[in-house]
Amino acid sequence: MNQYMEVERLAAQLRALKRRSGLSYDALAQRAGISRSSLHRYCAASSVPQDYGAVHRIATACGAASAELRELHRLWALADAERERRVPQEDTAQSDVVDKQAEAEEAEAVTVEEAASAHPVSTAAEQEPVPAIRESPASEPASAPGLQEPSPKRLPANRRTLALTAAAAVTVLGTVGWAVSLASTPDDRADKPDPRTLFSSVCSPVVSMGQHDECVREVQTLLERRGAVIGVDGDFGPQTLRRVTAFQVIAGLPPNGVVTADTKKALYDSKARMDTWAPEKVRKRIRVVFDEAPDDAVAIADCQSFLDPLHILPNTNGSRNWGLFQISDTRLRELGGTPLKALDPEWNIQAAKRLWARNHDFHDWPHCERALRTKASAVPTSASASN
Repeated sequence: MNQYMEVERLAAQLRALKRRSGLSYDALAQRAGISRSSLHRYCAASSVPQDYGAVHRIATACGAASAELRELHRLWALADAERERRVPQEDTAQSDVVDKQAEAEEAEAVTVEEAASAHPVSTAAEQEPVPAIRESPASEPASAPGLQEPSPKRLPANRRTLALTAAAAVTVLGTVGWAVSLASTPDDRADKPDPRTLFSSVCSPVVSMGQHDECVREVQTLLERRGAVIGVDGDFGPQTLRRVTAFQVIAGLPPNGVVTADTKKALYDSKARMDTWAPEKVRKRIRVVFDEAPDDAVAIADCQSFLDPLHILPNTNGSRNWGLFQISDTRLRELGGTPLKALDPEWNIQAAKRLWARNHDFHDWPHCERALRTKASAVPTSASASN
């Protein structure tokens, strides 16, 4: 039986999408922007992508529907958690079997290495003769150095008694310590179930998009306790996905949007807070920073994030937009920022101002900029209004 069932389920789903698309490995790898050998390994369950973005690009290139993308996100989260338990040597061996043609040189190197290990070549040190110890003939004296071990000397009676007494004392102390440790530790501590809901048998190892149960409700409740503005309805939808991702960024976890063991622990134990600016404070600050176009800047931010500093939006290519002005991963790198900085409203507003100042326009937000132009053209001028 396959030891890594979740990895196999993810691979089976990717293979099904590939077959349905009719694309070859070469064509699909090119469309998804990954190597052919990597695609082979993902589809053969010999490797799991480091992040969900690769899975998303493969699925999108195959024409996956929204429901299929949500299911793939869940399957990847389970497989990624399982991947930590995999032995690196197993991945390498399976990888060689799956993609022999694409990685012929690597397979040949492995073959040579195996042959070398089967017939080792002696090193110079190994080839040097080792002087043999000559056994002492009966005629040689027993005291000849290096030829015969001397007889062990017998300790005096008083020393033997002292040594035996010390050994007995150590044994008694060790036994007492063991008994005390047993008395201080409950016998059933290891078997005692974790009282926290997310770690109970009721909840699956991964809580993710598409779930609707008490485990999701617990995640939402914990997020709300940490200051997040979120509806507690037990439905893991887009809002919960955004809040989980934001919490992971703030708590210093990989922002994959799924609740695995590390995120569960952080939800209960970390001191991360999700309190942020209210919409009215956001409006006031944007107007101060964008003093040359305050109304348009507020409208752009409202269009992008509904004035929510912790708003996060995934793109179809696996990248994400962050914060008030939804600064993309690409722009974030250009500006020397990080997702954590992007969720800071002050940093986000100042970064947006830097983008605006390049040409004194909002071309970095084309959708919302078009909405602004459409709205402006629909407003009658004073001259036309008087007619």
